[in-house]
Amino acid sequence: MKLSIGIIFCSLVLGVSSREWFTFLKEAGQGAKDMWRAYSDMREANYIGADKYFHARGNYDAAQRGPGGAWAAKVISDARENAQRLTDRFKFGDSGHGEADSRADQAANEWGRSGKDPNHFRPRGLPDKY
Repeated sequence: MKLSIGIIFCSLVLGVSSREWFTFLKEAGQGAKDMWRAYSDMREANYIGADKYFHARGNYDAAQRGPGGAWAAKVISDARENAQRLTDRFKFGDSGHGEADSRADQAANEWGRSGKDPNHFRPRGLPDKY
């Protein structure tokens, strides 16, 4: 209830039309699908050294949808990295990715969201399918 009142209030104050909200939500949904597709492709490829490429590609594809897609990409990327850090603490160790790898993942995420070519991170030998 409070969330819906907040959204309505912000819409009135900011002068955001319902069409703009619909567009934002549509872009966010499409961006989330782009992120899922990149994740699924990464799992399917199972290619050593391709992690950063798929991070950049998912964020790039989502951000190309518009502000909603860029927002979804940031939220999903941040949640994934934060969840990884949290699970590392409970395992009394490390997922094998460490803090430096997490920072590198976030840099690849930002690279893609900013519209830069994700192929910068593409490893040699990764099948053209991806």
